[in-house]
Order: sequence, then C-alpha cells, then structure tokens
Amino acid sequence: MMKQLSWKVGGQQGEGIESTGEIFSMAMNRLGYFLYGYRHFSSRIKGGHTNNKIRVSTTQVRAVEDSLDILVAFDQETIDVNYHELHNSGIIVADAKFKPVNPDDSNAELIIVPFTEIASELGTSLMKNMVAIGSTCAIMDLPLDVFRDVVQEIFGRKGEVVVQKNMEAIEEGFKAAKELLGEKSGSLALEKADGKQRMFMIGNDAIALGAIAGGARFMAAYPITPASEIMEYLIKKLPALGGAVIQTEDEIAAATMAIGANYAGVRSLTASAGPGLSLMMESIGLSGMTEQPLVIVDTQRGGPSTGLPTKQEQSDLMQMIYGTHGEIPKIVIAPSTAEEAFYDTIDAFNLAEQFQCPVILLSDLQLSLGKQTVEPLNYEKVKINRGKLVASEDLLEELEPKQYFKRYEVTEDGVSKRVLPGMKNGIHHVTGVEHDESGKPSESSFNRQIQMDKRMKKLESVTLHKAVDQDGAKHDDADILFVGFNSTRGAIEEAAAKLEAGGIKVNHAHIRLLHPFPAEEFAPLAEKAKKVIVVEHNATGQLASIIKMNVGMAHKIKSLKKYDGNPFLPNELELLSKELV
Repeated sequence: MMKQLSWKVGGQQGEGIESTGEIFSMAMNRLGYFLYGYRHFSSRIKGGHTNNKIRVSTTQVRAVEDSLDILVAFDQETIDVNYHELHNSGIIVADAKFKPVNPDDSNAELIIVPFTEIASELGTSLMKNMVAIGSTCAIMDLPLDVFRDVVQEIFGRKGEVVVQKNMEAIEEGFKAAKELLGEKSGSLALEKADGKQRMFMIGNDAIALGAIAGGARFMAAYPITPASEIMEYLIKKLPALGGAVIQTEDEIAAATMAIGANYAGVRSLTASAGPGLSLMMESIGLSGMTEQPLVIVDTQRGGPSTGLPTKQEQSDLMQMIYGTHGEIPKIVIAPSTAEEAFYDTIDAFNLAEQFQCPVILLSDLQLSLGKQTVEPLNYEKVKINRGKLVASEDLLEELEPKQYFKRYEVTEDGVSKRVLPGMKNGIHHVTGVEHDESGKPSESSFNRQIQMDKRMKKLESVTLHKAVDQDGAKHDDADILFVGFNSTRGAIEEAAAKLEAGGIKVNHAHIRLLHPFPAEEFAPLAEKAKKVIVVEHNATGQLASIIKMNVGMAHKIKSLKKYDGNPFLPNELELLSKELV
C-alpha cells in the first residue's frame, strides 16, 4: 500500500472539473488524509483546458507532486497534456465518449469507462463526474460510504432523489471500473489515515477568516483573480457580525474607502492583485502621509499588465516595497501556508494600528488558490493590539483656546497618539500634504525634515514572530542555504530533504517579514552557508536583490528563478540545485 498518491482530473473548463476535485478531496479529508491541491485554469469562464491536481498523503504535504498516479480524463487533450507526469504503474481512467487514445510513449494503463453514457442512463450526463469518482474509488479501493456524506452536504438542498441519483452514479462508476481493472482493482490503495478531522481550505479563505478574527468589520474591493475569494468569503460572513463589504467601482476607491473606515475606527481592508495594487499606489502614499492604518492583501499573479491572470508568479515584491512615490514607512509580510496566512492577517491589522501605516500582506496565486490541509486553529493565540488609540476619557483635559490636538506629535518611536473623529478635544487637520504636529499644512524645510524623520523612525521597531522562519536551519556549516517566500516553502522543504539524503548539508530559511528586512536575523544564516540559493517565481531575482541590498554577501548568492506560470516542483528544484552546488 502507498503512503501518498497524486490524482488529477482534467477536461474543458465549465464541465465540472473543479467540482469533481472538490468532492474527491472532501472525502479524502474526512478520512483523515493530508491534502494539497493546485488548479490549472484559463482566464475565461468556459472552455479551454483545466485540471485539478490533488496530492493525498498520510503525512503533511505542502507542495504539488512532480509525478502522477491517477489521471481522470474527460477529453483527449487532458491525456495529451498530462500523461507524461504518470508513473509506469499509473492509470488513466477516461470517458469512452471521446474515444480516448493512449499515446505511443505512454507506459500508463488506459481504462476506458463510459462516464457520460452511465450518467445519461441515470438521468443526466451532468453526473459523469460522479461516475468518474466511483471509478477512482475502484482504483484506490476507497469506501463509498464516505462519499454519501459529501454528496448529501453538496446536493441535499436539491432533495433526496438528487442525492440518491448521484450516489448511484458513484456506485455504477465503481462497478464499471472494477470489472475493467480485474486483478488491478485497488492496486493504488493508500495506507489508512489517522482519521483526525482537519480543515481543508485555500489561502484566501484563511486570510478572510484571519481578518474576521483580527477584528476587521469592513472590506472595500474590486473583483480580480486571484484575490476575489477573500471578498466573496467576507460578503457571506461580515453582515452577521455587524460588518459590511462594498464592491467598489475600482481599486482606487477601494483603497481610499478602507483608509476612511480605518480613520473612523473600524478595522478595514482591501485585497487585489498586481494591476489593482498599481492603481492603489497613490492611496498607499496617502495612508503613509496621514499615518492612517491600512491593510492591503496582494495576491501575486503573472504580469505585467493583464499578463497571466490565472498563473503563478512572485513579481510584485519590489513594487510592494518601493512602489509609492516619495518615501513612507510601509510593512510587507508574507505567509507561506494557509495556517500562517490566518495568523499573519491578524498580525497585519495589529501592525497597521501599532505603527499607523500601510501593511501589505503579500500572497501569491499558489498560496491563495491552492487548497491544503490546515490543523485546527488556536484562537487563544489571537491578540488585538490597537496601538496608541486614545480612549475618550484620556482627552478630557481642556486645551488652550484655538489649540489643536497634536495628532502628528514627534515621539521617540515615531508613533503619535491617534484619536477617532468626534472625540472631545481631539480636533486636528488631516491632509495629504506635508503638515506640522497638529496636521496643519506646512512647507517649512525644518518641519519637513522633522516629520519625515518621525515617520521613517517607525520602521526601526517593527518586529514579527518568525520574521525569518529558521525551522529548517540545523547546520552550522551548510553547503546550501535555501531561501524563499510565500508558497515555495513546500517544494524547498522536500528538495532539501532529498539533498540531505544524498549527503548535502542543507539549511532552509523562509522570509516572512520582507520589509523592513530582518537583516540581523538573516545574516548569521547566510554566513554559515557555502552557497545561498534564493528560490523565487520572477525573472529578475527580486528577493535575491533585496537580500544583497540589506545583507551583502553577493558572491555566494545564487538565484533559482521560474516564471513560466507553473509552481516549482520538488524534484525539479532538487535537480536545479545540484547544478549550482
């Protein structure tokens, strides 16, 4: 029996590929397996090849698998595009309707099951995906009962007849595949899972849940791939908590609305992707100049311009740090798993209010839309820190006549007291031009330098738990130090383990605080390595450049870059690394 298995379903976009993967993975999750899923899809509503690859394991997995055990095909294109990933012992199970052909150089076995015909005989061809799931059950020797609960949950509102018909489709698919497989039935069975109940979610859902737990009650956003799920999640949840979501006319309005809501005292956010962040840049500068908290989620995708809107990339890093005109304090943090995305979102709101500046939560398509197993979250770890927000009773002392509250008072740490509109004795100016301590516009060169120094001083005290995640750094004299951010973590961890097994000493550091860069934490790790290999999804080595700027050691820093729209795979990363050692 197998400890892990990789399964993929493919076909034309709009014919149920996503729902097929969802039903399969929900059942495997309920059996207690660990999962990691990644969808390849086109930037259109219907048509074009799409596939959903799901890795199922008895232990934690955080990356897409290089190879493939089972390929479920709804068209010939799925076979032609994906068969090369299959093991020699892999199985293609395909719908008889399109007369599937196994390529000449394929070593996988082709099993032809009449998905569409069986589904049509049961009432509708739409159930062909359920027949395909039944066929998968025969290959993996899975219990059909676990799917009944999933089918009931998904189709229960349509009535018991619909639930029963879908279960019959699964059962008929199981029988048909079992007969065709003969002795090979159950040949790709997995070892039994531990049966524990865990969450299975995409990174965007984890971010949205983190926003709720962190006290956010307002979101303004404009839909864009791959960030829209954050807004869709909060549209369903925030109203019940007294909150609201507004779909704005554009990203400029979204960012300024979020600033306004934060100014009024409501924890607020917006979320977008690269093109939307470009439009927000002036507003981000406004947040920095007016010292208003602002949380922005940037889910990176292929660029520039419209680029590859449904493909993986990490090319927004420089823009997120240096994109605004002029200089402002800004914090950029980057979770690497869905679990981290939940906690880091809470941290983002705390940091935004503590330092009264924009905080960008940087994600990427693989993390935002990839679905993964998440251990139960610890809500006792959730702490709310509103910084120097003044309670009304602290402002009761009368001010001198015509004296304004010093909203931008120069302080030792650069952070001033903040008040909400309407508080007694809290009147002050708020303007995007340079201003004095009370907010009144000022073009004094002396004042300008003081206020600039005050704002930039905030960055000196920014901290984040595990700003550099060093859990994978165990050697004092490593041959390689792998460095990455966001979703590259899983592939790096697996590549590192394989290189270690081959006698190469490997450390791994994942950067979670990208700006201000935690140079003091990172430098000792780089010093202890012969080579520093920076793994990132862009063409120019942006993270490598950031490291060189802040730490130096350019002579030992090498880049492993991938920018074809696909995620790094563990074996691929292992082989590329060996070429650099």
